[in-house]
Amino acid sequence: MKLIKCPINGWRPLQEFAFGGELRVAPERPRLQTPVGRYVFNRAGEPGVRREWWYHSASGTWFIAERDNLNDEFVRTYL
Repeated sequence: MKLIKCPINGWRPLQEFAFGGELRVAPERPRLQTPVGRYVFNRAGEPGVRREWWYHSASGTWFIAERDNLNDEFVRTYL
């Protein structure tokens, strides 16, 4: 069973969590010549540690998890 550390409740099973997507910084002001679709749909897919949004349904908490997507291990989680 895969476990994720919730910042509120500690180690919990993966079934209690929902993936919210990669954490990305929104552009300050979109340029007129840059399509919005590039920001919305393009993702960095190379292997490495990524910051992602996760939701813990039992506590109703959104938090950030740093996950190594090469070996699918969570490095740390925080609010």
